[in-house]
Amino acid sequence: MKKAINIRMDETLLTDLDSYAQELERSRTYIIEKAVSTYFDTLDEMISDKRIDELRAGKTEAYSLEEVAQRLGLN
Repeated sequence: MKKAINIRMDETLLTDLDSYAQELERSRTYIIEKAVSTYFDTLDEMISDKRIDELRAGKTEAYSLEEVAQRLGLN
């Protein structure tokens, strides 16, 4: 199910969005959905980098699969 949202966008960005939508014969919604979906890959990389930095800084710990299984009693 789709839900409606409201966003504010710089006029220049909106003009570009409309140009792409018109050229591709698609709606603004379609273009925005595709853009956000594609950007999730970039966000995943950013989160991974953040977690690696936290590991290196000693702010968090990593556990082996064996340690996790043991803690969960899956041995």
